[in-house]
Amino acid sequence: MRSVVQRVDRAKVLIGDQQISGIGRGLLVLLGIEQGDRESDAVYLAEKIINLRIFEDENGKMNLSLLDIQGEMLVVSQFTLLGDCRRGRRPSFTIAESPDRARILCDHFVIRTREKIGHVAEGTFQALMFIELVNNGPVTMLLDSRRIF
Repeated sequence: MRSVVQRVDRAKVLIGDQQISGIGRGLLVLLGIEQGDRESDAVYLAEKIINLRIFEDENGKMNLSLLDIQGEMLVVSQFTLLGDCRRGRRPSFTIAESPDRARILCDHFVIRTREKIGHVAEGTFQALMFIELVNNGPVTMLLDSRRIF
């Protein structure tokens, strides 16, 4: 399971001209589900992300987590994170999980984060979405549940 985590002042998801969800200060999480991922991958990433100390404390040091600042999270499923661009000019998505299984694991990730975060918003699974965000920093982290060590 792969994720791109961005520290944001605000972010929102639009489908067409209609806003379907949004958050204030917190994290935008783009989530890609790979074949073979399990619920344990979702649990690992959820725990890792909500506890990442990437928010600044009173001294300007990255010492605070999403939990510490009582921030919000926006989760957007994004299978293109599994794109393999090593050969040719068109990405291959053969390692991306099937939509049915990916939806289950994405939902599991969201459920896990909602147990600890006050406001968790979502994109719409398999929809063409427009994501607007104000990246704070910019701070962007890449996490992969298969690259723990």
